Amino acid sequence: MLKRTALFEEHQKLGGRLIDFGGWELPVQYSGVMQEHLACRSAAGIFDVSHMGEVLVEGADAEAFLMFLITNDLSKIAIGQAQYTAMCHENGGIVDDLIIYKRAKDRFFVVVNAGNTDKDVNHILEIDKIFRKKNPNCDLRISNESHNYTQIAVQGPKAAAIVQKLTQLDLSQIKTYWFAEGQLNSGVPTFFARTGYTGEDGFELYVAWDQGPAVWRALFEAGKEEGITPCGLGARDTLRLEVKYPLYGHELSDETHPLEAGLGWVTSLTKGDFVGRAAIVQAKEAGLKRALVGLKLIERGIPRQGYAIYDVSGDRRIGEITSGTQSPSTKLAIGIAYVAKELSTVGTQVRVDIRGTKVLAEIIPTPFYKKPKETA
Repeated sequence: MLKRTALFEEHQKLGGRLIDFGGWELPVQYSGVMQEHLACRSAAGIFDVSHMGEVLVEGADAEAFLMFLITNDLSKIAIGQAQYTAMCHENGGIVDDLIIYKRAKDRFFVVVNAGNTDKDVNHILEIDKIFRKKNPNCDLRISNESHNYTQIAVQGPKAAAIVQKLTQLDLSQIKTYWFAEGQLNSGVPTFFARTGYTGEDGFELYVAWDQGPAVWRALFEAGKEEGITPCGLGARDTLRLEVKYPLYGHELSDETHPLEAGLGWVTSLTKGDFVGRAAIVQAKEAGLKRALVGLKLIERGIPRQGYAIYDVSGDRRIGEITSGTQSPSTKLAIGIAYVAKELSTVGTQVRVDIRGTKVLAEIIPTPFYKKPKETA
């Protein structure tokens, strides 16, 4: 049996086309991927992301434990701030990427990818055992809270204005990658996080599981004038791809390590020991063999995950597409790919094997799309 979020019936009412996504029955689209994508870029999109996993880490040693678990330096963020990071195996391979919210000095809210929730929780508990051997009298509590939350993302240039209608909290005071706790929809306790996966401004709202449907409907009512549009997994994928946000199972896996995946900026090799550090240092000292790049097709076609990449002569295989699409915002056929390090420079021409035809492509700067700067 597929798992369902609290919003399942809302998706049915809206005519969402439901699919199996990591064991969850979720909408891949409603009106169409292109329309939903462009609505999020121009106005506001609303997404059900309740399938994501949430883990609460508490206690006087919670921060020390998380510092050992993850690649980033958690000591650099304040209460009320969020941090993007990754956690690794001992061999440096990525278990998952995640966001950590610091709710108090000794209380952290960890959000992991939906399809990886069980795997991630098991990994966290295994590292907990290692940590406790080193720190036998530690004060640390870990609980999987995934079943307690409905998570709704409202993203787009009009997202903040829509959410603001439903709360007395001054959302303008919440900076990007910060959060606040307040009430939504006349009394629903809500966790307002100015985070997202689209490249647009917006909020990810966490409410009690059973409050989800009422909040979802209230957001629709509040966003009518602004053109709020329900968005499925298809638009979520094309939106994140345009801004080159990595996705587990595509750019990230147990076989990739943070530096080659372009996550050096969330990997602190100077903060002290963490799981996977030694292997990552060794890989860095040996020299990276491949790099994650963005490319566009010069000739006709659309790059898709798994397509092989060759040098411009077409003779030498140098990499593979990890994600690709016809970009709704830029109108280009774009892809994210791992290629040989020496051929990863912007401007390098390569060939993508599309069903036996080696199509000309070029490595270009990323992100592929940047949201327009606000005008006064």
